[in-house]
Amino acid sequence: QVQLVESGGGLVQAGGSLRLSCAASGRTFSRYSMGWFRRAPGKEREFVAAVTRSGGSTYYADSVKGRFTISRDNAKNTVYLQMNSLKPEDTALYYCAAALTRATLNLDRGYDYWGQGTQVTVSS
Repeated sequence: QVQLVESGGGLVQAGGSLRLSCAASGRTFSRYSMGWFRRAPGKEREFVAAVTRSGGSTYYADSVKGRFTISRDNAKNTVYLQMNSLKPEDTALYYCAAALTRATLNLDRGYDYWGQGTQVTVSS
């Protein structure tokens, strides 16, 4: 059982930056791959980024590639999402998630635990 708590969301102007954090409970954080997803009103939840257990491999949706960076600090049981050059279409509720396997890290069904989400709003 893992509890995930996101933070760092807020209101930012287009072109600005935000850094999201996701703190995980327990002592087995390093055994999980971690991902970020987002859901805008009226849309399906979509994959944003993922990082493997050691942090050695990362994956990104095409829509955020080159602008967002996922990273993790296993000593702090925390995963981050650095978001630069934000656009209004990035506005969404952002979730972090933990996966026991890396078979389908770009799909929400590949994850075992989810946080409550943190809101990101980008104004034009």
